[in-house]
Amino acid sequence: MTDGEYDIVVIGAGPAGMAASVEARKAGASVLLLDEQDAVGGQIYRNVERASSSMRDVLGHEYRYGGGLAKTFAASGASYGKRSTVIDISRDGWVGYEHEGNVSYVKAGHIIIATGAAERPFPIPGWTLPGTMTVGAAQTMLKSSAAVPSPRAVLAGTGPLLYLFAAQVLRAGRKLGAIVDTSPRIPRLSAMRQLPGALRAPRYLMKGFGLLSAIRKANVPHYWGAIDLRIDGLDKTESISFSVGGRQHRIETDLVLLHQGVIPNIQITQALRCDHRWDELQMCWAPKLDIWGRTSLERIFVAGDGAGIGGALAAEYRGRIAALGVLADTGKLAKDEASRIAGRMRQALNKELAIRPFLDQLYQPPPSPSGPKDQSTIICRCEEVTVGQIGEAVAIGCAGPNQLKAFLRAGMGPCQGRMCGLSVSQTISEMRDVPVTEVGIYRLRPPFKPVSLLTLSKMSIPDRQKQERRQ
Repeated sequence: MTDGEYDIVVIGAGPAGMAASVEARKAGASVLLLDEQDAVGGQIYRNVERASSSMRDVLGHEYRYGGGLAKTFAASGASYGKRSTVIDISRDGWVGYEHEGNVSYVKAGHIIIATGAAERPFPIPGWTLPGTMTVGAAQTMLKSSAAVPSPRAVLAGTGPLLYLFAAQVLRAGRKLGAIVDTSPRIPRLSAMRQLPGALRAPRYLMKGFGLLSAIRKANVPHYWGAIDLRIDGLDKTESISFSVGGRQHRIETDLVLLHQGVIPNIQITQALRCDHRWDELQMCWAPKLDIWGRTSLERIFVAGDGAGIGGALAAEYRGRIAALGVLADTGKLAKDEASRIAGRMRQALNKELAIRPFLDQLYQPPPSPSGPKDQSTIICRCEEVTVGQIGEAVAIGCAGPNQLKAFLRAGMGPCQGRMCGLSVSQTISEMRDVPVTEVGIYRLRPPFKPVSLLTLSKMSIPDRQKQERRQ
């Protein structure tokens, strides 16, 4: 693997990471792109360099576009570390990553975090049963292995990805059991007020209408405004139950795919103690950034959906803007020139984001998406912590998620709070009847991802980083 010192280390090889690397290389900056996967693309363009023509047709023309970006990145001259999991970052620019059982450190003048989005946790009774998974996981299987879900599969939840994946499955020639949409009626009405702004992005509106039209033509049963979802089964998924307008429904199925939108992946920025803000509309945390994507730490930038959900093209523009900000900081590009180019990028970015207020209002999750009524519902899957147990801890004085670690070990399993962090904070917020901002979020520490003890035993931390940690 590549060691040494770089002007910029980019973390994540999705559209933002690739675009940032390409833009930085244009100005002659040395760049190392680190990514966990064995090929570039991120989640949105996963396997794009290897996908067959028929699979590209299934996934759509926007997926095909990603192939061009991947080729541009390959020709950029940026160093690329695939199958490299970043596990440690210091504030003075040391980046530690694991590759094939070894940990290496590189020194970065600046760091661009482009780790994208994560699916919002969707804890409901029965969501841990075999046969229940997320839509994002199912889409990963489709892109990576051309694996199509069972024709009895039920898609449940809310968000654009729910309908995009449904259309992709139908294009692949497979049927679906049903779509159960949990979007409340009031946000759908409120979204209409944002429609004038959304008209600035007619391509996205037409795409949405196209997805709905394909689902209707396929005669997929479609339920709106569902509440009280529950997955039943003894040792595997056997059915999903829900209520619409006071009427109970039960669908027998062996596969339920859950989705409740996506949220910025803030694991690294949390661990670095960057400043974050609570987004009331998207109901999630996001890092506080300036117009270049710079965090509260001067040499740390964030690009892509990790800065706020905007989609693939918006992520690409944000990646380029972040790179331009670094280039201006380091003098590799004149500040006036960087501002001129970034101005064009921001105009394109604003056009891409014009649809977001409409979509965010239309698919806004309930105020407490993690608040199932069943006290036995598991919130933290790793440590099997339930709603009832969290309630008992709150009743005796647990004020937030970091205290909950001491009470119940919630958030201390292999996922380190990635799957439960938002749910835990919102559940405590609801139980205490205080804002989420008062409850707070998990404090994370390196390593950012699980590594073996053998790997840690071979790990050598650079002297300058040791000094920083002692301080």
